[in-house]
Amino acid sequence: MSPQIKYAYKRHNTWIYRRTYPKALQPILGSALKHSLKTSDATQAKLRVAELNQTFTTIIKEAQAHAAATSLTVTPPDTLTAAQASRLGVARPRYQRARLVGDGLVAELAQAYLAEVSQRLRPGSYKSVRFALSLLTSHLGKEQVGALTQAQGREVLGYITQLSPNVRKYREGKEAGLAELAALSQEQESTKLAPQTQARILKQMSQFLDWCVGEGELGANPWAALKVKDKPEVHPHGMLTDAQVSILLSAKDRVLHSALLFGLLTGMRSGEICGLMAEDVTAKGNLGRFISIKPNRVRLLKSKAAEREVPLHGVLEQMLDTALPTSGRLFPHLSVDRVVKRYALLRRRHPELRGTVFHSTRKWFITQCERTGVPEHFTASLVGHHSARSANKLTYGLYSAGISDDQKREIVDGVRLPDWEGTS
Repeated sequence: MSPQIKYAYKRHNTWIYRRTYPKALQPILGSALKHSLKTSDATQAKLRVAELNQTFTTIIKEAQAHAAATSLTVTPPDTLTAAQASRLGVARPRYQRARLVGDGLVAELAQAYLAEVSQRLRPGSYKSVRFALSLLTSHLGKEQVGALTQAQGREVLGYITQLSPNVRKYREGKEAGLAELAALSQEQESTKLAPQTQARILKQMSQFLDWCVGEGELGANPWAALKVKDKPEVHPHGMLTDAQVSILLSAKDRVLHSALLFGLLTGMRSGEICGLMAEDVTAKGNLGRFISIKPNRVRLLKSKAAEREVPLHGVLEQMLDTALPTSGRLFPHLSVDRVVKRYALLRRRHPELRGTVFHSTRKWFITQCERTGVPEHFTASLVGHHSARSANKLTYGLYSAGISDDQKREIVDGVRLPDWEGTS
C-alpha cells in the first residue's frame, strides 16, 4: 500500500502533485496546479511537494497582486462577467513549469558539463574527464541527478576497481557499459587500473556532481565522502559450487552449453575458448586427444605462460565427435562480449548463480585439481598461470621439461562433473 502524501497521488508508479486554487482565483489560474513529481520514491516526492507548495503560495500572491494593481475585485466565478474575466486573464505563472532541483538527467547534465570544461581544459585533460563521464553515463545516464545515492556511488566505484587499463581497446569493449566493462576485464584477467587512476576517475565524477550543485541542479554531492583505498579490497567472483554447476549444465543453454563444459573441464579462459580451432586438436595415441592453446587470427593470449597443451576430457572428446565443427572455429558464434552477456542472462534466469561469472568455471576446475591433491605448479601449467614456474624460476625455467602428457591426462581424467539433468 502506497504511503499518503498531502496534495499528491500516485499514477502509473509516479507521484503527481495536485492542489486546487481558491475558487475566487480559478477564473484567472484555472482549477488547480498539477505537476508530475517524476519519481516513484515517497521520500523524494515529499521533498518535491514541499517545493511546489512554496510555488503554489507564490502563484496565489501573484494573482492577488495583479488583481489589486488593476483595481479589480476578484469576484466569485459564478458572478464574474465575461469582460472582467478578460481583464483578469493573467499569463500562466512560470512556476507552473518550474523545473525541480534534481530533475535533470545525468546524461544530459554531463553533456552540458563537458561543453563547459572543454573551453578551459587541455585536450589530454578533457579526454580524461570525458572518459570518466562516459563510464558514469553508461551506467546511470538515465537517472535523475537528484536520485543518485551514496550506495550507487559505491557500486560505481566497485566496478571502477575491476577495470583493465586496456578494456576499451577490446573489440567487445568499445560500446560496452561500465558493468559490462568490469565483467569483461575479469574474464580477460588483465591487470587492473592503478589505485591513483581509480581515484582520478572517481574524483572526476565527483567534480561533475559538485558542478551540478553549483548550477542549482543538485542539493548536495552524495559521493563527496567516497574514496579509493590505497590497497583496494579484492572482490573475487563467487566460486561455483557443485550444485551451481548442475544448474548451469541442466539449463542446456543453446549458446553457452558447450563452452561451459570446456571451461569446467579444461580451466580455459573465455577468450581462449572463443579462439579454439578444430585444427588445434591433435591425437596422442593412447593418451587421447589434446588441444593446443596458442595465439591465432581470432585471439591473442594473455602471456607466454598461457600457451600450452591440455588433454581433452572424455566428455569433450565425445562433444567434438558429435556437436562441434570439424574445421575452422569450434565456436564461430562466440565472442568474449557475447559470453559475458549470455552468462548474465543465465544469472537472471537462475538466481542461484548470483555472484558468479563465466570465469568461475575456470576457478571450479582449479578447485577440483586442488581437492584431488594435484601440486599447485602442475595445475598452473594446465591453466596457463605464471605460478607454474614462480616457486622456483631457476629450477623450472632451466632444468625442468615441465609436466608430462601422462601427468596432464591423469589430472584431467580425475575431474568429475556433478550429476546434472541430461546425464545418463
